[in-house]
Amino acid sequence: MKPLISMPMGDPAGIGPEVLIKALSANDFSDASRLLVVGYVEILQQTISSCNLPLTIKSVKTCADIDPRTGILNVLEPPNPRQIFELGKVSAAAGKMAYDCIQLATQLALDKEAHALVTPPINKMSLDAANIRETGHTEILADLTDSKHPLTLFEVAGLKVFFLSRHLSLRLACDFVTQKNLIQCAESAVDALKSLGIEAPHLAIAGLNPHCGDNGLFGHEEQEEIWPAVRKLQQLGFNVSGPLPADSVFYQALNGQFDAVISLYHDQGHIATKMVDFHKTISITCGLPFLRT
Repeated sequence: MKPLISMPMGDPAGIGPEVLIKALSANDFSDASRLLVVGYVEILQQTISSCNLPLTIKSVKTCADIDPRTGILNVLEPPNPRQIFELGKVSAAAGKMAYDCIQLATQLALDKEAHALVTPPINKMSLDAANIRETGHTEILADLTDSKHPLTLFEVAGLKVFFLSRHLSLRLACDFVTQKNLIQCAESAVDALKSLGIEAPHLAIAGLNPHCGDNGLFGHEEQEEIWPAVRKLQQLGFNVSGPLPADSVFYQALNGQFDAVISLYHDQGHIATKMVDFHKTISITCGLPFLRT
């Protein structure tokens, strides 16, 4: 049987449902997979109608009820009822519904009914309004699956970028650049690359400061934390280079010099990958018991 991809609908007050149904209406995935949207029929039907798209919703109770034909949007509703919300507005109701969809989609994967998750956008402020402490998909999925060290990987045009930290302020992200955190991240990144078929990965670590600090002229993180982490990893037998200036290491990896780069904070790697191809940059969460993109 073809693999089943489970897709929570995203934040109902935001762009998530529209992104989802436009992607599904513009492409035929039936040869490769079965698709299931976890969401609310009424909300998705309103989105289909407002976008004037040729999709027909089929409400299903179990994964066995899925209709694989092109043009059918199979929808499984969460057990909690639909709440009242306003489009384009942050609200606890929208955050709670988005979370309930993620929770059910995740449970399908944990129960081995779904093989992978694809997640459209959610709103972190709506999650916070609903008293959900996790700040994004990665953190929510880690909590729901009891995964200790999930790792974000961006891939575009062969360029692979891991992230030492995700949703931290720039000040806190700089403080997060420690030997311990770098070694743990690099070890997890190498495991992830091997699982993707790269037998002997060559990993690069980006620098934090301009010119990697120029021997302490522009900061001491390279000397005190990054260099010692690289040396330790090399002693452990890992093929790791760095720190390398962030204004060049991503270009070098794009051209095949490295299998992947560790970005030291959120925007450092996001800018690099999205400048290559904004629309085709894929986010993959490594370290979960299933594939999530």
